[in-house]
Amino acid sequence: MPRSRSPEHGSTQTATDTSVAQTQMFASGVCAHDPQECTLSTALTLAPVFADSQGEESGPHMPTIDDFFPPMIWGEYDDWWAFDRIMFVRVVVTVVLVLFLFLAVRRAKLVPGRAQSVVEMGLDFVRVQIAEQTLGKEHAKKYVPMLSVIFFTILVMNLAGVVPFLNIAGTSRAGLPALLAVWVFGAYLVAGFKMQGGRGYLKSQLVPAGVPAPLLPLIVLIEALTVFLIRPVTLMLRLVANMMAGHIMLVLCYVGTDYMLLTLLPEGNPLGAVGALTFAGAIFITLFEVFVAVLQAFIFTLLSSIYLNFSLEESH
Repeated sequence: MPRSRSPEHGSTQTATDTSVAQTQMFASGVCAHDPQECTLSTALTLAPVFADSQGEESGPHMPTIDDFFPPMIWGEYDDWWAFDRIMFVRVVVTVVLVLFLFLAVRRAKLVPGRAQSVVEMGLDFVRVQIAEQTLGKEHAKKYVPMLSVIFFTILVMNLAGVVPFLNIAGTSRAGLPALLAVWVFGAYLVAGFKMQGGRGYLKSQLVPAGVPAPLLPLIVLIEALTVFLIRPVTLMLRLVANMMAGHIMLVLCYVGTDYMLLTLLPEGNPLGAVGALTFAGAIFITLFEVFVAVLQAFIFTLLSSIYLNFSLEESH
């Protein structure tokens, strides 16, 4: 029994046939007047046929921006209670982090065990290398808890991108980084107003000393954009962009490896041997992503501390 075709398939096939016929007519005309153009005309003739025969199923799935907006597990995109894969990763990572910290410190000992040592090393790193280095010991004590939460949260969310079965960073979409950036923004505004008063803080941040009067309006505008917009936005964008780029590179390497080794190589295609190189690249990118995950957590926390220090100083 002949197989029926859907209207969509029929219209697509008709459009393809028409395109091929028109291209062939054009090619024959070109060849008749200018034989040197025949090669290009032949390529134009074969292009739609080749594209139609290859189809979307012929190659590996390449990563796109849609990877960061996966289908909802429940709800719709317009629902406030909608829940997708990246939100699931964030919940899992948060639960694991809180559970790990609780188990590590609930029975703290003078001679710490392995888990307690890891936590203490992380806290000491934030306190000594970030808070005290930028804020000084006097101000650091107040902000070490905040900076520690920011550092550990970003670190574990970033590392989720290389964890099997999670495979995407919780910070690869703007929601969580934006929330942390707004927290930092609010903290350094509050710190500045408390330390210097409203007028004093705005003057110290927006009116640098020694600026000529004709340039003052322009400088004030630039400084206002910096304090109220550029700082929090760049905190968010830097983190999101790095995590998105890392995910795309990882997916490209692993998808290429899978396609070349499991599809092309069994078919006898010599390009399949390139899969060994893409696999080595995937291992390298994975290790590099671990480094980037730690680095981005450090940079976000360090810049947060620096912005707080700007608010606590008389001028910047």
